[in-house]
Amino acid sequence: MNTEISLPISGMSCAACATRIEKVLNRLEGVSASVNFANETAQITLDGTAGIPEVVGAIAKAGYTVPETTLTLAIDGMTCAACAMRIEKVLNRAAGVSASVNFATETATLRYPGGQYSADAAIAAVRKAGYGARIQQQDTPLPHDDAALRRSWWAFGAAALLTLPLMAEMGAMLQGSHELIPRTWQLVFATLVQFTVGLRFYRGAWHALRGGSANMDVLVALGTTMAWGYSTVVTLAGWHDAHVYFEAGAAVITLVLLGKLLEARAKGRTAGAIAELLALQPKTARVERNGQLLDVAVGELVVGDIVIVRQGEPLPVDGQVEDGNAAIDEAMLSGESAPVSKAAGDHVYAGTRNLEGMLRIRASATGGATQLADIVRLVAQAQGSKAPIQQLADKISAIFVPVVVAIAVVTFFATAWWTGSWVTALMHAVAVLVIACPCALGLATPTAVMVGVGLGAKRGILFRNAEALQRAREVNLLVVDKTGTLTEGKPAVTDVMTQNGFDLNTVMQLAASAEAGSEHPLARAVLAHGEALGIGRLPVEDFIATPGHGVGARIAGRRVRVGVPHWALPSPDLHHAQAMQQRGQTVIAVVVDDVPAGLIGIVDTVRPTSKVAVAQLQQSGIEVVMLSGDNEAVAASVAASLGIHRYRAGVKPVDKAEAVQAFRAEGRVVAMAGDGVNDAPALAAADVSFAMRTGADAAIEAADITLMHSDLAHIADALSLSRATMRKIRQNLFFAFAYNVLGIPLAAFGLLSPVIAGAAMAASSVSVVSNALLLKRWRR
Repeated sequence: MNTEISLPISGMSCAACATRIEKVLNRLEGVSASVNFANETAQITLDGTAGIPEVVGAIAKAGYTVPETTLTLAIDGMTCAACAMRIEKVLNRAAGVSASVNFATETATLRYPGGQYSADAAIAAVRKAGYGARIQQQDTPLPHDDAALRRSWWAFGAAALLTLPLMAEMGAMLQGSHELIPRTWQLVFATLVQFTVGLRFYRGAWHALRGGSANMDVLVALGTTMAWGYSTVVTLAGWHDAHVYFEAGAAVITLVLLGKLLEARAKGRTAGAIAELLALQPKTARVERNGQLLDVAVGELVVGDIVIVRQGEPLPVDGQVEDGNAAIDEAMLSGESAPVSKAAGDHVYAGTRNLEGMLRIRASATGGATQLADIVRLVAQAQGSKAPIQQLADKISAIFVPVVVAIAVVTFFATAWWTGSWVTALMHAVAVLVIACPCALGLATPTAVMVGVGLGAKRGILFRNAEALQRAREVNLLVVDKTGTLTEGKPAVTDVMTQNGFDLNTVMQLAASAEAGSEHPLARAVLAHGEALGIGRLPVEDFIATPGHGVGARIAGRRVRVGVPHWALPSPDLHHAQAMQQRGQTVIAVVVDDVPAGLIGIVDTVRPTSKVAVAQLQQSGIEVVMLSGDNEAVAASVAASLGIHRYRAGVKPVDKAEAVQAFRAEGRVVAMAGDGVNDAPALAAADVSFAMRTGADAAIEAADITLMHSDLAHIADALSLSRATMRKIRQNLFFAFAYNVLGIPLAAFGLLSPVIAGAAMAASSVSVVSNALLLKRWRR
């Protein structure tokens, strides 16, 4: 059967691109394609031989992309990790969809080619599987239903009141006393618990079984029904000599419900980072409009508004200070508690707080476009992602319930054969069913990830996903770019030497005009010095940038080259540049019509915290290697001052990526830290990449971990937090596995009553989440 699809394609620049893509797609077996350049789409017919992934891959191989849509759904009704695995399997059945369901965050994240799926289809698929789904809103830290939670607490209270008399009856029986409560009343109490409060377990079990899977609800419903059913038969038949176990089923339901409520409460605490970030955004703002001061809702602000922020108030927008002076607390961005002084011309960010002074700010970003909103999105995505270490737990969760049911059946018949008592066999089987807990396995990893990612966000460390958090623990070599990472990243011109009759103003005017088209930090230093001297720039023609070397252009009829001396200057003219380099300066040569016109000396100050950070990293077993595009003398000076033993000078952007790959070839787990566009290839080549938030967007997009504060010390913090998080994950997995490996045999051999087994099941998930919350004690 043929399937027709329409895929959007980005990157086409002309009709030839469309023709090329069409040709590539039609080479695939079972694919018939027509590409339209005008609307940038491909109409494709598939006969079943090839699928959407193969089509998308072929387009990517041709050098173009199919825009991907990301959808996050809040999921209702999951009771254990088996539910999450079931939903994930259902969603991944759709062509081209890659779905990941997180039991801890109760969300599903879907990625698919644009236009090939929809939120309605995803919600329908989840509902068909027996669960609820809705689109997750950006301003909701975790999907939750306060009304449902209140109903659950009321249900638990009712169940506890009905179960207490049954537990008192059990205590009396253990002491050899006669029945305190008539069996008929015990039947009434137990039935109310079983089929009112316990109805949720039957409902969940029905949905799971109807969908072809089994979850925790199946275990609880099956185990408690067996205990209730046996006791009901004994009571109605009038077999007064036989014991009844009404308290077993009622107590298990009550305790499991209590465990789920405590688990939900603890899970809410693991997601506190997003709630705290959202709380930083004020609800209203004071705005100047038409000569009046108005209090308006933050959602009504637009770019260009003039916002007034008084002392003690949080900032509602990103923007530039128009007027005023203030001390701003930017701890939510950088993790640093020291206030930052702001004056006219400075940039400020939503969510930060004005500690002292008053500011008039022109809004440059509002609402979902602010840096605070970006952070919330990054944290939410990272908390909802899966770490590779979770794969084993997922595989076990997928088969957990059927295996436990099989063990319970074997236990029932084996115990009956060994003891000759069907009643004892029944109680042993019930204990096996109710002690088994796939929830602990499903919560072990994601709860620790949520806490770790949240801690990082509050300290200015943003992990892109759980995989980056896990990989960071294994790093044993850190490659760092010099400029902007080890140094302040604000180089300044300290010396200008003119040659061959050119005067200082001419040299600086030509250099600044040429460098105006470059984003390199050294170019910005030249431009700043030119502005400080009050020198205007000239029109530029035929501009060309040579990465790692410099720039060239035609200015006022002259051919001008500005760049590193060995590229711009003839060999005989290098001696002056070398002398300046020996003094620790980075040198830029200015050449006009092949005649050396001047040399510009630039110095970039080493960050005060870099030396301590390097020492911390080295003490933790991480070798630090510096790569720099600067000359040998400058690189050697910086390396020596910081205690770095391995460095490379004169490294071009492409060479940085090759160096990273060479270190990986040695068997090292390599992290790369940088802040510029020229660092992006090396960041992409590293096992783990760090980008400074103050750096270029290209570097940040390529990075696994973003540091909101441009300080190497935060890399040491990120690696330390990664190790602490992984320790918690391993502890949780150990507890979860050990609980089931030990608990199920104890129940099978009759060493645990169903009531104790139910209590242990309820406690297992709570203990795992509580252990993850202990990660909040981590300190720098």
